[in-house]
Amino acid sequence: MPTPKLRPTLIENPYFSRAHPAGATNPRDVVAMMNVRESAITTMAARGVLDAAQVAAATRFRALWEMMGGKGAGAIDYGKEQVDGGKARDPITEREVNAGKELARCRALLGARMYGLVSSVCGEGFALTEIFAGKRERLTAADMLRMGLDDLAELWRLATRR
Repeated sequence: MPTPKLRPTLIENPYFSRAHPAGATNPRDVVAMMNVRESAITTMAARGVLDAAQVAAATRFRALWEMMGGKGAGAIDYGKEQVDGGKARDPITEREVNAGKELARCRALLGARMYGLVSSVCGEGFALTEIFAGKRERLTAADMLRMGLDDLAELWRLATRR
């Protein structure tokens, strides 16, 4: 297992109080250590390959992917004895349905191939080196991934004007 590569990053201070003026004792931003190898998206963002809107789109896609059931679908245990007054588990929640509808919008926008690439990298967390063997394939896939994330950022109105 590769060792984590930590890099100092400026993040929003979770303890910042708007009731007091910003200063040395109440900073707006603080320095935190970020694992650059946490996912392919953080690695690409740390190298400057992805811009802020693309990272935001990838993060939102990953959240939808995990909401949809990154843990997998739960099976019904018919051997379990039902207790009076106990509620049966809803097989699929409204949150999962909404995430599925949003991912269907993404698939309709991106197409099957581009959606497969975005879901592999952003949803499942694969690195481009794990999916593609050749350097040319990886570079082409990185370009395609950036284009797909640009489309998603535009869909979700995360894109900045260029």
